[in-house]
Amino acid sequence: MKQYMISVPWVENLVAMPDDQRAKIMADVDVVNAELQAAGAWVFAGGLYPPDTATVVQVKDGEVLTTDGPFAESKEHIGGFWVIQAADLDAALAWAAKATRACAAPVEVRPFQEEAPD
Repeated sequence: MKQYMISVPWVENLVAMPDDQRAKIMADVDVVNAELQAAGAWVFAGGLYPPDTATVVQVKDGEVLTTDGPFAESKEHIGGFWVIQAADLDAALAWAAKATRACAAPVEVRPFQEEAPD
């Protein structure tokens, strides 16, 4: 089976939305998580803190530097993700359909690169 990442954008208004609305989204995500686990498609998943908590680590002139903030200066950042196993892209997209409904946000599906044979 191939592995796919289903990523969810950081939703800025998630923090500001009413508690009952946020609780429904979290409960719906829990249902998708349980379905993934029951189907054997679950690898792992996680939610991320806001982009302003990121630290960028890079090499410049041979020296390792760390700076605050996200690497990409963008309006959109990853807020969470699932790594799943699926037979093919169509199966991964079926899981993504459940994920987008649960999160009430768009999701992106990307396959992992396959390992080169030895």
